[in-house]
Amino acid sequence: MEDYKGKAIWMATREYEGIAGVGGVKDVCRYLAEALAKKGIEVQVFLPRYGFIDPGQMGFSPIGTRLSVDMDYASQERREEVSFLHRETNGVNLILVESQRFSEKLGIYTYTEEEEKMDPWKRKGDGHFDYFATNVLLQKSVLAYGAYNRVTPWCIHCHDGHTALIPGLMREIEGYRHLYLNTKSVVTIHNAGIGYHQDVADLPFAKAITGLPWSVINGSLLNGAFDPFLCAANYATLNTVSENYARELQETDLDSLTGWLGHALKDRGVALHGITNGIDPDAYDPRHPERLGLPMGFDPLGGDLEGKLASRRLLKRRIDSRSLEGLTCLGEITDDTTRPLLTSIGRLTSQKGVDVLIGALEELATSNRAFDCLIMGSGEPEFEDRLKALIDIEGLKGHLALLLGYSERIGNLVYAAGDFFIIPSLYEPCGLTDFIAQLFGNIPIVRATGGLVKVRDGETGLSYREHHPNALANTILRALDLYENSPHTLQAMRERAIHLIYEQYTWDKVSEKYLALYESA
Repeated sequence: MEDYKGKAIWMATREYEGIAGVGGVKDVCRYLAEALAKKGIEVQVFLPRYGFIDPGQMGFSPIGTRLSVDMDYASQERREEVSFLHRETNGVNLILVESQRFSEKLGIYTYTEEEEKMDPWKRKGDGHFDYFATNVLLQKSVLAYGAYNRVTPWCIHCHDGHTALIPGLMREIEGYRHLYLNTKSVVTIHNAGIGYHQDVADLPFAKAITGLPWSVINGSLLNGAFDPFLCAANYATLNTVSENYARELQETDLDSLTGWLGHALKDRGVALHGITNGIDPDAYDPRHPERLGLPMGFDPLGGDLEGKLASRRLLKRRIDSRSLEGLTCLGEITDDTTRPLLTSIGRLTSQKGVDVLIGALEELATSNRAFDCLIMGSGEPEFEDRLKALIDIEGLKGHLALLLGYSERIGNLVYAAGDFFIIPSLYEPCGLTDFIAQLFGNIPIVRATGGLVKVRDGETGLSYREHHPNALANTILRALDLYENSPHTLQAMRERAIHLIYEQYTWDKVSEKYLALYESA
């Protein structure tokens, strides 16, 4: 640990927990940054100052001066002005990049309902039309910050395709290539799925706005588009957020869901490293109910589950009264705590396997087995409509509730109340909901893909392999059998799962793996 003191890590990201975030990226950035800071490393995190962020209210103060950043279009030479704001939190220096391009956005990646009302062409849920320019401005601003202040870090950690061009920019742009000569770079692929690459098909535009040579643009094409991950492969060490996801991308046909990015990297001799994400167990410890919004504390590790039943009773009352913090509630569950409660929280999309979950529930509706089910999330209208239709079918009516939307505190209640937590993903780079469920004593039922293989079948949860409703339904039936006939087996699973998180998956442990990756970059 002493060897790293005084060294500096910069992170570039579009998300950071507590400031701006929509997915797992925000958690990784915050908790990894804080874990590194605790080891004596100087950590600076750069992200845009979106329009929904009030920097003064959040304790940020202006630093430095305004800088001009080259942002040429193919037919027009252009520059954009940026400035910086700073706040120190838990040992981490957070730096917001201020610009008109960032401040006019009220959502991180997509347009909001408010923006659609002001400009009808900005349809809610659609991605920003200038996504590539937004990414480039952030990345160039990070490098310009170092040039202006005459400081460079030991390593720049770039999160996802939004920041994956930094390694190429700092090696190919004259001036930067000299300034950052001794700076390492790591690019973490949080999700390699199609639509997550931040690629662009307009090659003259990509060439103009990045300033990269044509040889780099043409040498970084995936399916005809300029791909930031392929560009990064020439200059940086690449990793994904679990060991198994890295293997799947380069060794299995699951890579078809990425446009064959993993195989393209493998063909170039680029190895993908895998580091499974960590978690902060204290943030999900049900022994501290007040900060989680639970009615009563409980201890899954010690076998004290009375507070879990209290959470279920409160959740039942909230559902019956439709008092759910802005969520749309349909259906109902019983107050019969002898019936196991199946739970699910996540985006209602095919990637998350919602189609498989729907099919499994249709099968289970005719099984005459006793259970209740609660699903929270939002997503594709097709899946929302199919779930709504399930509420009134025989065998599920009165035993299935659907909460459309998301609320962190209601989500905590769902985790706490549930007996089994279903994660039927088509693919899953890492997955954190399985960790969260385990910490709440909610036993995960997962498809063994990507990072979900960390759930050990029969030991820390239940798993299955075939992406099919019948496979999930059969695994749920296994869970119901254990609930009815072998509660001591379920308690052993709860205990082993929590022990394993503390042994291997705290951010203190995971940050050591990232330090080794930085060292070897």
